[in-house]
Amino acid sequence: MAEIVRMPKMSDTMTEGVMAKWHKKVGDKVKSGDVMAEVETDKATMDLESYWDGTVLYIGVEEGKAVPVDAIIAVVGKDGEDYKAALAAEEGAATAPVTEEKVAESVEKPAESKTETAGAALSEADLEKMGVTVVRMPLLSDTMTEGVIAEWHKKVGDKVKDDDILADVETDKATMEVMGYAAGTLLHIGVEKGQAAKVNGIIAIVGPEGTDISGILAQGDAPAKPAADKSADAPIVEKAAVANEEAPVSSGSGDRVKASPLAKRIAKDKGIDLAQVAGSADGGRIIKKDIENFKPAAATAPAAAAPAQSAAPVIPQYVGEERFTEKPVSQMRKVIAKRLAESLFTAPHFYLNISIDMDNAMTARTAINSVSPVKVSFNDIIIKAVAVALKQHPAVNSSWLGDKIRFNEHTNIGVAMAVEDGLLVPVVRFADGKSLSHISAEVKEYGQKAKAKKLQPSDWEGSTFTVSNLGMFGIDEFTSIINSPDGAILSVGAIQQIPVVKNGAVVPGNVMKLSLGCDHRVVDGATGAAFLQTLKGLLEEPIRLLV
Repeated sequence: MAEIVRMPKMSDTMTEGVMAKWHKKVGDKVKSGDVMAEVETDKATMDLESYWDGTVLYIGVEEGKAVPVDAIIAVVGKDGEDYKAALAAEEGAATAPVTEEKVAESVEKPAESKTETAGAALSEADLEKMGVTVVRMPLLSDTMTEGVIAEWHKKVGDKVKDDDILADVETDKATMEVMGYAAGTLLHIGVEKGQAAKVNGIIAIVGPEGTDISGILAQGDAPAKPAADKSADAPIVEKAAVANEEAPVSSGSGDRVKASPLAKRIAKDKGIDLAQVAGSADGGRIIKKDIENFKPAAATAPAAAAPAQSAAPVIPQYVGEERFTEKPVSQMRKVIAKRLAESLFTAPHFYLNISIDMDNAMTARTAINSVSPVKVSFNDIIIKAVAVALKQHPAVNSSWLGDKIRFNEHTNIGVAMAVEDGLLVPVVRFADGKSLSHISAEVKEYGQKAKAKKLQPSDWEGSTFTVSNLGMFGIDEFTSIINSPDGAILSVGAIQQIPVVKNGAVVPGNVMKLSLGCDHRVVDGATGAAFLQTLKGLLEEPIRLLV
Protein backbone atom coordinates (compact mmCIF):
# COMPACT_ATOMS: atom_id res chain seq x y z
CA MET A 1 0.00 0.00 0.00
CA ALA A 2 1.33 3.42 -0.93
CA GLU A 3 2.41 5.55 2.04
CA ILE A 4 1.87 9.32 2.08
CA VAL A 5 4.87 11.41 3.22
CA ARG A 6 3.84 14.71 4.84
CA MET A 7 5.79 17.77 5.94
CA PRO A 8 6.51 17.07 9.63
CA LYS A 9 6.41 19.67 12.42
CA MET A 10 10.12 19.85 13.31
CA SER A 11 9.95 22.60 15.95
CA ASP A 12 7.36 24.03 18.30
CA THR A 13 7.11 27.25 16.26
CA MET A 14 7.29 25.72 12.77
CA THR A 15 4.31 26.40 10.48
CA GLU A 16 5.92 25.58 7.14
CA GLY A 17 9.13 24.12 5.76
CA VAL A 18 11.24 24.88 2.68
CA MET A 19 12.40 21.87 0.68
CA ALA A 20 16.10 22.71 0.60
CA LYS A 21 17.27 19.57 -1.24
CA TRP A 22 15.92 16.20 -2.35
CA HIS A 23 18.29 13.23 -1.86
CA LYS A 24 15.90 10.88 -3.68
CA LYS A 25 14.07 11.17 -6.99
CA VAL A 26 11.04 9.41 -8.43
CA GLY A 27 11.90 5.77 -9.07
CA ASP A 28 14.64 5.53 -6.43
CA LYS A 29 14.54 2.74 -3.86
CA VAL A 30 14.36 3.82 -0.21
CA LYS A 31 14.71 1.94 3.04
CA SER A 32 13.42 2.83 6.47
CA GLY A 33 15.87 5.35 7.93
CA ASP A 34 17.12 6.69 4.59
CA VAL A 35 17.38 10.47 4.33
CA MET A 36 14.91 11.51 1.65
CA ALA A 37 15.40 15.29 1.78
CA GLU A 38 16.71 18.29 3.69
CA VAL A 39 14.06 20.64 5.08
CA GLU A 40 14.77 24.22 6.12
CA THR A 41 12.62 25.24 9.12
CA ASP A 42 12.41 28.50 11.05
CA LYS A 43 15.29 27.33 13.28
CA ALA A 44 17.56 24.97 11.35
CA THR A 45 18.02 22.72 8.31
CA MET A 46 17.11 19.13 9.15
CA ASP A 47 17.12 15.71 7.53
CA LEU A 48 13.76 14.19 6.58
CA GLU A 49 13.95 10.41 7.02
CA SER A 50 11.77 7.75 5.45
CA TYR A 51 9.86 5.43 7.77
CA TRP A 52 9.06 2.96 4.97
CA ASP A 53 10.74 0.58 2.54
CA GLY A 54 9.80 0.88 -1.12
CA THR A 55 10.10 3.08 -4.18
CA VAL A 56 9.60 6.85 -4.44
CA LEU A 57 6.46 7.06 -6.59
CA TYR A 58 5.74 10.79 -6.36
CA ILE A 59 7.42 14.03 -5.31
CA GLY A 60 5.00 16.92 -4.85
CA VAL A 61 7.30 19.78 -3.84
CA GLU A 62 10.14 21.26 -5.85
CA GLU A 63 13.42 22.28 -4.25
CA GLY A 64 13.27 25.81 -2.84
CA LYS A 65 9.50 25.74 -2.39
CA ALA A 66 7.77 26.20 0.98
CA VAL A 67 4.87 24.04 2.09
CA PRO A 68 2.79 24.12 5.28
CA VAL A 69 3.17 21.53 8.01
CA ASP A 70 1.24 18.29 7.27
CA ALA A 71 1.11 18.99 3.52
CA ILE A 72 1.75 16.00 1.21
CA ILE A 73 5.29 16.12 -0.15
CA ALA A 74 5.89 12.59 -1.46
CA VAL A 75 4.50 9.06 -1.85
CA VAL A 76 6.42 5.83 -1.18
CA GLY A 77 5.10 2.41 -2.23
CA LYS A 78 5.65 -0.65 -4.34
CA ASP A 79 7.21 -0.21 -7.77
CA GLY A 80 4.45 0.45 -10.31
CA GLU A 81 1.74 0.92 -7.68
CA ASP A 82 -1.12 3.32 -8.47
CA TYR A 83 -0.25 6.19 -6.12
CA LYS A 84 -2.79 8.56 -7.71
CA ALA A 85 -5.64 6.64 -6.14
CA ALA A 86 -3.92 6.90 -2.77
CA LEU A 87 -3.50 10.66 -3.19
CA ALA A 88 -7.13 11.10 -4.20
CA ALA A 89 -8.39 9.03 -1.28
CA GLU A 90 -6.02 10.50 1.33
CA GLU A 91 -8.09 13.52 2.32
CA GLY A 92 -11.31 11.56 2.68
CA ALA A 93 -9.58 8.70 4.47
CA ALA A 94 -8.11 11.09 7.04
CA THR A 95 -11.56 12.30 8.09
CA ALA A 96 -13.63 9.18 7.50
CA PRO A 97 -15.11 7.57 10.64
CA VAL A 98 -13.96 4.14 11.68
CA THR A 99 -16.55 1.63 10.50
CA GLU A 100 -17.22 -1.86 11.79
CA GLU A 101 -15.74 -3.27 8.56
CA LYS A 102 -12.43 -1.39 9.15
CA VAL A 103 -12.33 -2.57 12.72
CA ALA A 104 -12.86 -6.12 11.56
CA GLU A 105 -9.94 -5.81 9.16
CA SER A 106 -7.53 -4.60 11.87
CA VAL A 107 -8.53 -7.16 14.51
CA GLU A 108 -7.70 -10.82 14.17
CA LYS A 109 -10.78 -13.04 14.33
CA PRO A 110 -10.66 -15.25 17.41
CA ALA A 111 -11.01 -18.99 17.24
CA GLU A 112 -14.40 -20.54 17.90
CA SER A 113 -13.43 -21.32 21.52
CA LYS A 114 -13.03 -17.81 22.92
CA THR A 115 -11.17 -17.37 26.15
CA GLU A 116 -13.08 -14.27 27.25
CA THR A 117 -16.02 -12.18 26.07
CA ALA A 118 -15.87 -8.44 26.45
CA GLY A 119 -19.23 -6.89 27.23
CA ALA A 120 -20.71 -3.80 25.72
CA ALA A 121 -19.58 -1.68 28.66
CA LEU A 122 -16.36 -2.77 30.29
CA SER A 123 -14.94 -1.23 33.44
CA GLU A 124 -11.29 -1.06 34.41
CA ALA A 125 -11.91 -3.98 36.76
CA ASP A 126 -13.39 -6.05 33.91
CA LEU A 127 -10.38 -5.39 31.70
CA GLU A 128 -8.01 -6.26 34.53
CA LYS A 129 -9.75 -9.58 35.09
CA MET A 130 -9.52 -10.33 31.37
CA GLY A 131 -5.82 -9.45 31.34
CA VAL A 132 -6.50 -6.84 28.66
CA THR A 133 -4.64 -3.52 28.49
CA VAL A 134 -5.99 -0.61 26.43
CA VAL A 135 -3.09 1.58 25.27
CA ARG A 136 -4.24 5.16 24.73
CA MET A 137 -2.49 8.18 23.25
CA PRO A 138 -0.90 9.80 26.31
CA LEU A 139 -0.57 13.54 26.98
CA LEU A 140 3.15 14.00 26.33
CA SER A 141 3.38 17.81 26.62
CA ASP A 142 1.30 20.64 28.05
CA THR A 143 0.35 21.86 24.54
CA MET A 144 -0.26 18.48 22.91
CA THR A 145 -3.73 17.75 21.53
CA GLU A 146 -2.86 14.83 19.26
CA GLY A 147 0.08 12.62 18.34
CA VAL A 148 1.18 11.10 15.02
CA ILE A 149 2.20 7.43 14.92
CA ALA A 150 5.64 7.69 13.35
CA GLU A 151 6.39 3.97 13.44
CA TRP A 152 4.80 0.76 14.71
CA HIS A 153 7.34 -1.75 16.04
CA LYS A 154 4.72 -4.48 16.43
CA LYS A 155 1.86 -5.72 14.27
CA VAL A 156 -1.45 -7.37 15.12
CA GLY A 157 -0.83 -10.92 16.31
CA ASP A 158 2.70 -10.29 17.60
CA LYS A 159 3.62 -11.38 21.09
CA VAL A 160 4.69 -8.46 23.28
CA LYS A 161 6.46 -8.20 26.61
CA ASP A 162 5.92 -5.54 29.24
CA ASP A 163 9.15 -3.71 28.32
CA ASP A 164 8.62 -3.79 24.54
CA ILE A 165 8.31 -0.50 22.67
CA LEU A 166 5.05 -0.56 20.76
CA ALA A 167 5.41 2.62 18.72
CA ASP A 168 7.17 5.95 18.17
CA VAL A 169 4.89 8.97 18.50
CA GLU A 170 5.58 12.44 17.09
CA THR A 171 4.17 15.24 19.24
CA ASP A 172 4.29 18.98 18.73
CA LYS A 173 7.65 19.09 20.54
CA ALA A 174 9.43 15.73 20.37
CA THR A 175 9.46 12.11 19.26
CA MET A 176 8.54 9.71 22.06
CA GLU A 177 8.58 5.96 22.57
CA VAL A 178 5.34 4.43 23.86
CA MET A 179 5.43 1.26 25.90
CA GLY A 180 2.27 -0.65 26.74
CA TYR A 181 3.74 -2.22 29.89
CA ALA A 182 1.59 -5.26 29.26
CA ALA A 183 2.36 -8.86 28.29
CA GLY A 184 0.28 -10.80 25.79
CA THR A 185 -0.72 -10.54 22.15
CA LEU A 186 -1.23 -7.31 20.23
CA LEU A 187 -4.96 -7.68 19.46
CA HIS A 188 -5.68 -4.34 17.80
CA ILE A 189 -3.96 -1.34 16.23
CA GLY A 190 -6.29 1.65 16.15
CA VAL A 191 -4.18 4.16 14.25
CA GLU A 192 -2.16 3.49 11.11
CA LYS A 193 1.41 4.66 10.74
CA GLY A 194 1.56 8.31 9.67
CA GLN A 195 -1.89 9.12 11.01
CA ALA A 196 -2.80 11.18 14.08
CA ALA A 197 -4.75 10.21 17.18
CA LYS A 198 -6.32 12.53 19.71
CA VAL A 199 -4.97 12.49 23.25
CA ASN A 200 -6.59 9.56 25.15
CA GLY A 201 -7.69 7.93 21.91
CA ILE A 202 -7.25 4.14 21.66
CA ILE A 203 -4.10 3.32 19.71
CA ALA A 204 -3.66 -0.35 20.63
CA ILE A 205 -5.07 -3.21 22.71
CA VAL A 206 -2.95 -5.95 24.30
CA GLY A 207 -4.35 -9.09 25.91
CA PRO A 208 -4.61 -12.89 25.79
CA GLU A 209 -4.74 -14.35 22.29
CA GLY A 210 -8.30 -14.87 21.10
CA THR A 211 -9.88 -12.30 23.40
CA ASP A 212 -13.07 -10.72 22.00
CA ILE A 213 -12.40 -6.95 22.05
CA SER A 214 -15.54 -5.85 20.22
CA GLY A 215 -17.01 -4.48 23.44
CA ILE A 216 -13.89 -2.38 24.07
CA LEU A 217 -13.98 -0.97 20.55
CA ALA A 218 -17.70 -0.23 20.92
CA GLN A 219 -16.87 2.11 23.78
CA GLY A 220 -14.71 4.15 21.40
CA ASP A 221 -12.26 6.72 22.68
CA ALA A 222 -14.13 7.53 25.88
CA PRO A 223 -11.71 8.54 28.60
CA ALA A 224 -10.62 5.71 30.80
CA LYS A 225 -11.94 5.96 34.34
CA PRO A 226 -9.07 7.00 36.59
CA ALA A 227 -8.20 4.79 39.51
CA ALA A 228 -6.46 6.59 42.35
CA ASP A 229 -4.48 3.56 43.39
CA LYS A 230 -3.60 2.50 39.84
CA SER A 231 -1.77 5.59 38.63
CA ALA A 232 1.43 3.63 38.22
CA ASP A 233 -0.32 1.28 35.75
CA ALA A 234 -0.78 3.98 33.10
CA PRO A 235 1.25 3.65 29.89
CA ILE A 236 4.72 5.03 30.43
CA VAL A 237 6.49 7.07 27.79
CA GLU A 238 10.13 7.90 27.56
CA LYS A 239 11.26 11.17 26.01
CA ALA A 240 13.48 11.05 22.97
CA ALA A 241 15.53 13.80 21.43
CA VAL A 242 13.62 16.85 20.25
CA ALA A 243 13.26 16.76 16.49
CA ASN A 244 15.59 19.65 15.79
CA GLU A 245 18.29 18.12 17.97
CA GLU A 246 18.35 14.75 16.21
CA ALA A 247 21.00 13.94 13.64
CA PRO A 248 21.13 11.00 11.22
CA VAL A 249 23.35 8.19 12.45
CA SER A 250 25.56 6.13 10.17
CA SER A 251 28.25 3.54 10.59
CA GLY A 252 31.83 3.99 9.51
CA SER A 253 31.11 2.17 6.24
CA GLY A 254 28.40 4.62 5.31
CA ASP A 255 25.48 2.24 6.09
CA ARG A 256 22.71 3.76 8.17
CA VAL A 257 22.16 2.40 11.66
CA LYS A 258 18.56 1.75 12.74
CA ALA A 259 18.00 3.09 16.24
CA SER A 260 15.18 4.65 18.22
CA PRO A 261 15.38 8.40 18.89
CA LEU A 262 15.85 7.73 22.61
CA ALA A 263 18.67 5.29 21.92
CA LYS A 264 20.39 7.87 19.70
CA ARG A 265 20.09 10.48 22.43
CA ILE A 266 21.52 8.24 25.17
CA ALA A 267 24.33 7.05 22.90
CA LYS A 268 25.24 10.63 22.06
CA ASP A 269 25.32 11.60 25.76
CA LYS A 270 27.50 8.59 26.62
CA GLY A 271 29.76 8.90 23.58
CA ILE A 272 28.82 5.44 22.26
CA ASP A 273 29.27 4.63 18.57
CA LEU A 274 25.96 3.06 17.48
CA ALA A 275 27.79 1.09 14.78
CA GLN A 276 29.32 -1.03 17.59
CA VAL A 277 25.97 -1.77 19.26
CA ALA A 278 23.91 -4.82 18.39
CA GLY A 279 20.17 -4.13 18.22
CA SER A 280 17.74 -6.51 19.88
CA ALA A 281 14.50 -5.20 18.37
CA ASP A 282 12.93 -6.21 15.08
CA GLY A 283 15.29 -5.87 12.12
CA GLY A 284 18.28 -5.26 14.39
CA ARG A 285 16.88 -1.91 15.55
CA ILE A 286 18.76 -0.48 18.54
CA ILE A 287 16.63 0.52 21.53
CA LYS A 288 17.26 1.99 24.97
CA LYS A 289 18.18 -1.23 26.77
CA ASP A 290 20.78 -2.09 24.10
CA ILE A 291 22.62 1.16 24.90
CA GLU A 292 22.33 0.63 28.65
CA ASN A 293 23.68 -2.95 28.37
CA PHE A 294 26.45 -2.08 25.89
CA LYS A 295 30.00 -2.87 26.95
CA PRO A 296 32.75 -1.62 24.61
CA ALA A 297 35.10 -4.30 23.31
CA ALA A 298 38.82 -4.06 23.98
CA ALA A 299 40.68 -1.99 21.41
CA THR A 300 42.26 -4.08 18.64
CA ALA A 301 45.89 -3.79 17.59
CA PRO A 302 45.14 -1.86 14.37
CA ALA A 303 43.08 0.58 16.33
CA ALA A 304 45.93 1.04 18.80
CA ALA A 305 48.29 1.71 15.93
CA ALA A 306 46.08 4.45 14.54
CA PRO A 307 47.48 7.97 14.83
CA ALA A 308 46.70 9.53 18.16
CA GLN A 309 44.01 12.18 18.21
CA SER A 310 43.21 14.70 20.89
CA ALA A 311 40.45 13.38 23.10
CA ALA A 312 37.11 15.19 22.96
CA PRO A 313 36.45 17.27 26.04
CA VAL A 314 34.30 15.49 28.59
CA ILE A 315 31.40 17.60 29.82
CA PRO A 316 30.79 16.76 33.47
CA GLN A 317 27.30 15.71 34.46
CA TYR A 318 25.57 17.95 36.97
CA VAL A 319 22.35 16.92 38.64
CA GLY A 320 20.41 19.76 40.22
CA GLU A 321 17.23 19.80 42.22
CA GLU A 322 14.30 22.05 41.35
CA ARG A 323 12.99 23.65 44.53
CA PHE A 324 10.65 26.50 45.30
CA THR A 325 8.43 27.91 48.01
CA GLU A 326 5.05 29.51 47.66
CA LYS A 327 3.15 31.87 49.92
CA PRO A 328 -0.26 33.48 49.62
CA VAL A 329 -0.39 36.91 47.97
CA SER A 330 -0.73 39.65 50.57
CA GLN A 331 -3.56 42.12 50.30
CA MET A 332 -1.06 44.93 49.65
CA ARG A 333 0.50 43.00 46.78
CA LYS A 334 -2.97 42.27 45.34
CA VAL A 335 -3.80 45.97 45.31
CA ILE A 336 -0.41 46.87 43.81
CA ALA A 337 -0.84 44.27 41.07
CA LYS A 338 -4.38 45.41 40.29
CA ARG A 339 -3.65 49.14 40.19
CA LEU A 340 -0.40 48.93 38.22
CA ALA A 341 -1.89 46.48 35.71
CA GLU A 342 -4.88 48.77 35.21
CA SER A 343 -2.53 51.74 34.73
CA LEU A 344 -0.12 50.04 32.33
CA PHE A 345 -2.79 48.43 30.14
CA THR A 346 -5.20 51.39 30.03
CA ALA A 347 -2.93 54.47 30.03
CA PRO A 348 -0.76 54.88 26.90
CA HIS A 349 2.65 55.50 28.50
CA PHE A 350 5.52 57.38 26.89
CA TYR A 351 8.79 58.49 28.47
CA LEU A 352 11.01 61.60 28.26
CA ASN A 353 14.57 61.56 29.60
CA ILE A 354 16.82 64.44 30.66
CA SER A 355 20.17 64.89 32.44
CA ILE A 356 20.60 67.43 35.26
CA ASP A 357 23.84 69.13 36.32
CA MET A 358 23.71 68.74 40.11
CA ASP A 359 26.85 70.69 41.03
CA ASN A 360 24.93 73.74 42.29
CA ALA A 361 22.29 71.58 44.00
CA MET A 362 25.02 69.77 45.95
CA THR A 363 26.53 73.07 47.05
CA ALA A 364 23.11 74.47 48.00
CA ARG A 365 22.20 71.34 50.01
CA THR A 366 25.40 71.66 52.05
CA ALA A 367 24.59 75.29 52.82
CA ILE A 368 20.93 74.52 53.67
CA ASN A 369 21.83 71.69 56.06
CA SER A 370 24.21 73.99 57.92
CA VAL A 371 21.20 76.02 59.13
CA SER A 372 18.17 73.69 58.73
CA PRO A 373 16.69 72.06 61.87
CA VAL A 374 16.08 68.92 59.79
CA LYS A 375 18.56 67.34 57.40
CA VAL A 376 17.38 67.99 53.84
CA SER A 377 17.95 65.23 51.24
CA PHE A 378 18.27 65.54 47.48
CA ASN A 379 14.87 63.88 47.23
CA ASP A 380 13.34 66.70 49.32
CA ILE A 381 14.85 69.26 46.92
CA ILE A 382 13.44 67.33 43.94
CA ILE A 383 9.94 67.20 45.50
CA LYS A 384 9.99 70.95 46.08
CA ALA A 385 11.28 71.63 42.54
CA VAL A 386 8.62 69.34 41.01
CA ALA A 387 5.85 71.15 42.93
CA VAL A 388 7.06 74.58 41.78
CA ALA A 389 7.40 73.38 38.15
CA LEU A 390 3.89 71.90 38.19
CA LYS A 391 2.41 75.27 39.08
CA GLN A 392 3.87 76.56 35.80
CA HIS A 393 2.69 73.50 33.78
CA PRO A 394 -0.81 72.57 35.00
CA ALA A 395 -1.32 70.18 32.07
CA VAL A 396 1.26 67.82 33.63
CA ASN A 397 -0.57 68.15 36.97
CA SER A 398 -3.74 66.68 35.46
CA SER A 399 -5.83 63.51 35.74
CA TRP A 400 -7.75 61.45 33.19
CA LEU A 401 -11.33 60.85 34.36
CA GLY A 402 -12.72 59.11 31.28
CA ASP A 403 -15.16 61.70 29.94
CA LYS A 404 -13.19 64.70 31.21
CA ILE A 405 -9.71 65.85 32.21
CA ARG A 406 -9.14 67.37 35.64
CA PHE A 407 -6.47 70.10 35.81
CA ASN A 408 -5.38 70.22 39.45
CA GLU A 409 -4.50 73.66 40.80
CA HIS A 410 -2.98 72.19 43.97
CA THR A 411 0.25 70.16 44.01
CA ASN A 412 -0.01 66.98 46.06
CA ILE A 413 3.19 65.02 45.42
CA GLY A 414 3.13 61.25 46.00
CA VAL A 415 6.46 59.88 47.27
CA ALA A 416 7.02 56.19 46.41
CA MET A 417 8.40 54.25 49.41
CA ALA A 418 9.54 50.63 49.44
CA VAL A 419 8.33 48.56 52.40
CA GLU A 420 8.67 44.88 53.22
CA ASP A 421 5.44 43.76 51.51
CA GLY A 422 5.52 46.09 48.52
CA LEU A 423 5.25 49.79 47.76
CA LEU A 424 3.40 52.67 49.40
CA VAL A 425 2.93 56.21 48.08
CA PRO A 426 2.18 58.71 50.89
CA VAL A 427 1.35 62.23 49.74
CA VAL A 428 3.06 65.54 50.58
CA ARG A 429 0.15 67.95 50.20
CA PHE A 430 0.51 71.49 48.86
CA ALA A 431 4.24 70.90 48.48
CA ASP A 432 4.78 74.09 46.48
CA GLY A 433 3.98 76.22 49.56
CA LYS A 434 6.10 74.26 52.06
CA SER A 435 9.72 74.88 52.97
CA LEU A 436 12.43 72.30 52.31
CA SER A 437 12.75 71.56 56.04
CA HIS A 438 8.97 71.09 56.30
CA ILE A 439 8.95 68.67 53.34
CA SER A 440 11.93 66.79 54.80
CA ALA A 441 10.30 66.35 58.19
CA GLU A 442 7.02 65.18 56.63
CA VAL A 443 8.71 62.62 54.35
CA LYS A 444 10.72 61.21 57.27
CA GLU A 445 7.54 60.86 59.32
CA TYR A 446 5.83 59.05 56.46
CA GLY A 447 8.82 56.73 56.15
CA GLN A 448 8.60 55.75 59.82
CA LYS A 449 4.84 55.17 59.58
CA ALA A 450 5.27 53.09 56.43
CA LYS A 451 7.83 50.76 58.03
CA ALA A 452 5.61 50.39 61.11
CA LYS A 453 2.56 49.80 58.87
CA LYS A 454 0.74 52.72 60.49
CA LEU A 455 -0.07 54.76 57.40
CA GLN A 456 -3.75 55.59 57.05
CA PRO A 457 -5.73 55.85 53.78
CA SER A 458 -5.75 59.63 54.18
CA ASP A 459 -1.94 59.55 54.01
CA TRP A 460 -1.78 58.02 50.51
CA GLU A 461 -4.94 59.30 48.81
CA GLY A 462 -5.23 62.37 46.62
CA SER A 463 -1.88 62.61 44.81
CA THR A 464 -1.70 64.69 41.61
CA PHE A 465 1.88 63.67 40.63
CA THR A 466 4.34 61.01 41.84
CA VAL A 467 8.11 60.94 42.42
CA SER A 468 9.91 57.56 42.49
CA ASN A 469 13.58 57.70 43.52
CA LEU A 470 15.84 54.65 43.12
CA GLY A 471 18.97 56.74 42.89
CA MET A 472 19.56 56.13 46.59
CA PHE A 473 19.94 52.43 45.67
CA GLY A 474 22.55 53.18 43.00
CA ILE A 475 20.20 52.90 39.99
CA ASP A 476 21.42 55.18 37.20
CA GLU A 477 18.24 55.40 35.16
CA PHE A 478 14.83 53.67 35.05
CA THR A 479 11.17 54.13 34.10
CA SER A 480 8.07 53.79 36.27
CA ILE A 481 4.41 52.92 35.80
CA ILE A 482 2.08 55.88 36.34
CA ASN A 483 0.24 55.93 39.67
CA SER A 484 -3.29 56.38 38.31
CA PRO A 485 -5.21 58.65 38.13
CA ASP A 486 -2.09 60.89 38.01
CA GLY A 487 -1.12 62.01 34.53
CA ALA A 488 2.64 61.61 35.02
CA ILE A 489 5.39 60.14 37.22
CA LEU A 490 9.04 61.17 37.64
CA SER A 491 11.76 58.50 37.95
CA VAL A 492 14.93 59.77 39.69
CA GLY A 493 18.32 58.11 39.17
CA ALA A 494 21.58 58.36 41.12
CA ILE A 495 23.94 61.33 40.97
CA GLN A 496 27.00 60.19 39.01
CA GLN A 497 30.38 61.86 38.82
CA ILE A 498 31.30 61.83 35.14
CA PRO A 499 33.29 63.98 32.68
CA VAL A 500 31.24 66.90 31.34
CA VAL A 501 31.99 69.79 28.98
CA LYS A 502 31.83 73.29 30.52
CA ASN A 503 33.03 76.41 28.75
CA GLY A 504 34.72 74.30 26.09
CA ALA A 505 36.70 72.20 28.60
CA VAL A 506 36.17 68.67 29.88
CA VAL A 507 35.83 68.79 33.67
CA PRO A 508 34.44 66.50 36.41
CA GLY A 509 30.70 66.90 36.83
CA ASN A 510 27.84 65.50 38.90
CA VAL A 511 24.95 64.43 36.68
CA MET A 512 21.54 63.02 37.61
CA LYS A 513 19.19 61.45 35.04
CA LEU A 514 15.42 61.92 35.21
CA SER A 515 12.73 60.05 33.27
CA LEU A 516 9.21 61.47 33.01
CA GLY A 517 6.51 58.88 32.37
CA CYS A 518 3.43 60.49 30.82
CA ASP A 519 -0.15 59.39 30.15
CA HIS A 520 -0.53 60.42 26.51
CA ARG A 521 -4.26 60.93 26.99
CA VAL A 522 -3.57 64.08 29.04
CA VAL A 523 0.12 64.97 28.50
CA ASP A 524 1.63 65.49 25.05
CA GLY A 525 5.32 65.20 24.27
CA ALA A 526 5.94 68.95 23.96
CA THR A 527 4.06 69.58 27.23
CA GLY A 528 6.17 67.04 29.10
CA ALA A 529 9.38 68.38 27.55
CA ALA A 530 8.56 71.95 28.63
CA PHE A 531 7.94 70.73 32.18
CA LEU A 532 11.33 68.96 32.26
CA GLN A 533 13.10 72.08 31.02
CA THR A 534 11.57 74.11 33.87
CA LEU A 535 12.47 71.37 36.38
CA LYS A 536 16.04 71.28 35.02
CA GLY A 537 16.40 75.03 35.52
CA LEU A 538 15.13 74.85 39.12
CA LEU A 539 17.49 72.00 40.07
CA GLU A 540 20.53 73.52 38.38
CA GLU A 541 19.83 76.88 40.06
CA PRO A 542 18.18 75.85 43.36
CA ILE A 543 18.26 79.43 44.67
CA ARG A 544 15.11 79.91 42.55
CA LEU A 545 13.25 77.52 44.90
CA LEU A 546 13.61 80.04 47.70
CA VAL A 547 12.09 82.97 45.77
